[in-house]
Amino acid sequence: MKKNLLIFLAIFFSTTSLTFSIEPDIFVQSTVNRASKLLGEDISKDEKIKKLKLIAKETVDIKGIGFYTLGIKRKSLNNEEKENYSELFEEYFLKSFSSRLAEYTNPEIDVTNKEKLSDNYTIVNSVLKSTNERPEINIDWRIYTKDPKNPLIRDLIIEGLSLARTQKEEFASVLSSNNDDIEALFKVLKEFSNN
Repeated sequence: MKKNLLIFLAIFFSTTSLTFSIEPDIFVQSTVNRASKLLGEDISKDEKIKKLKLIAKETVDIKGIGFYTLGIKRKSLNNEEKENYSELFEEYFLKSFSSRLAEYTNPEIDVTNKEKLSDNYTIVNSVLKSTNERPEINIDWRIYTKDPKNPLIRDLIIEGLSLARTQKEEFASVLSSNNDDIEALFKVLKEFSNN
């Protein structure tokens, strides 16, 4: 009897833990639905930006993107510089992301497909529907799925162009034109966030 109870409990807990995992395509669709609903609200642009930042903090791996965009330079930073960079990049990212997105009014995005690349990554394909002002746009989402209960966005690939890779190239350019001085990049990030 005890053995049967243990087997039952083991099966119960293993299946219930699976029910809390979120499929990457459902995660993307629910995230875009939240953002779209917010953008359709009759509130000020500043209020939209504030709420978009909260959505981004919950759904985007800002720290992971930040270190990716820093490239090999991250290996030469000490802990204090890494911490400083993470804080500056988060402010930079949130401002850039929210101010761009706040321009849209009720964007309609439909998830069309997903492709599991590995246990850690899934690509989710979607389409931003066309309007009178813009054509249809293909958007692929690189979703980090190491923790299936908490998937996170690691990159957006818009019409084949990776935003994370573009950002990495921009940062590399700043560093190379400033003798690889991290303080120069810190200054650029601060200036953008303060404007």
